[in-house]
Amino acid sequence: MTDQPDTIKMYGANWCPDCRQAKAFFGEQRIHYNYIDLDQYPDAVAEVERINNGMRSIPTIIFPDGTILVEPSTTELAAKIGLHLEARQRFYDIIIVGSGPAGLTAGIYTSREGLSTLLIEKSGVGGQVGLTRHMDNFPGFAEGISGAELANQLRRQAERFGVEILQAQTVNELGEDGAYRVVRTASGQEYSSGVVLLATGSHYKRLGVRGEGKLIGINIHFCATCDAPFYKGKSVYVLGGGNSGFQEAIHICQFAREVTILEYEAEPRASLVLQQKVHDCERIGILTNQDVREFLVSDQRTLAGVRIRDRVTGEERVDHPDGVFVLIGMEPNSELFRPYVETDQWGFIVTRDTLETSMAGVFAAGDVRAGSTKQAAAAAGEGATAALMMRQYLARLETM
Repeated sequence: MTDQPDTIKMYGANWCPDCRQAKAFFGEQRIHYNYIDLDQYPDAVAEVERINNGMRSIPTIIFPDGTILVEPSTTELAAKIGLHLEARQRFYDIIIVGSGPAGLTAGIYTSREGLSTLLIEKSGVGGQVGLTRHMDNFPGFAEGISGAELANQLRRQAERFGVEILQAQTVNELGEDGAYRVVRTASGQEYSSGVVLLATGSHYKRLGVRGEGKLIGINIHFCATCDAPFYKGKSVYVLGGGNSGFQEAIHICQFAREVTILEYEAEPRASLVLQQKVHDCERIGILTNQDVREFLVSDQRTLAGVRIRDRVTGEERVDHPDGVFVLIGMEPNSELFRPYVETDQWGFIVTRDTLETSMAGVFAAGDVRAGSTKQAAAAAGEGATAALMMRQYLARLETM
């Protein structure tokens, strides 16, 4: 346990639901913190009792300015870290849901043309791009750029042109009021606009095996940028032999003692460039034809082992890594919108050539859209296209 005075410090335990909620919130918003597990560091219990006048209330969260929050709600956490939780207006020309390259680029285009634009994001601004360690293929950066820095630059550019960004808010309903579109958030707020853009991107797939759900955020993770530092000097498994798995394994090996990539198929699917980089790292190993069947959970709600079947020999074994990162692909963040717009068999939102969905005045762009290439540069291009299409739609509304 290390003391980092300039970092948020959280006392908690893996069995505590409020602790898991706070950890998930910080992870989604990409807020770095130092987590002190009371089961692992029992001496820290005395400090929790001192802070809480003898009570063992967790999570107890200490901020660098000395503020202490005990068992806070996500709203309290959002307010403490300065997130913008309620929009300044009730009506906008355009509402964008999602802040990845598609959403932010669309906002840059629309707000630059003087259209009032509200962007609503439930997690960290930048979407999956913000979780990517390094990007070598985004145009304009000859030496590459970290995903976090790209997300930050896109955000600053959008805000410079006047995009209003609302964070830690989930849109859970679309509606119509005559020619206008209505967006309702889980917090009960309602905003109207002439047009809506769905740019909610995608999320990491889960394996769906026994024990996985109980260990997510404890020993099972999806974001190496967020959680790799917790595995200094430890053993880590990365599930997935595609580009994401290889790229994240390279990042994790900066911290972990050893990293093992498990691939279900007979050969890895990562690019040759990434395969060479992994080959050059002595601490990374690769096992193919590996079928993960179960995560074993201890009485302390931690990872007790990973049951794996070798697809060639049929033999099963139990391995004991300290942590597991699941990187087996993406699924669209479209579930909340499926009652309102047409989706394909995989849940991706179907659009016309204009990027308009089956609901008039509602457009879609980026990874959530059926037919998109799932590339950051392409998502930015779709965002620009959507902005132009939405402007034309608004112009038609004015002539009606």
